[in-house]
Amino acid sequence: VTLCSSAAIDGEMEANNIHFMLQAAGIRSVVMGPSVIPSLEFQVQVPRSEAAEAERVLAEARAAGPEAAAEAEAASEKGM
Repeated sequence: VTLCSSAAIDGEMEANNIHFMLQAAGIRSVVMGPSVIPSLEFQVQVPRSEAAEAERVLAEARAAGPEAAAEAEAASEKGM
């Protein structure tokens, strides 16, 4: 099922970020869209059985905001 979609100029980047976040949470996902024509819609799709958990993870990430993403990235870099 489609978790989210975007036709914005940065839609591919947003879809990839969501995809990687879901993977980190153990949720299978795939990005659908034509990377050669970035003005068309990109979608993040997940299995129907994991859709509720994916929606929860995405909502938590959006509520936490970009500051939380920057902190998580910094923490992961320290662990390397």
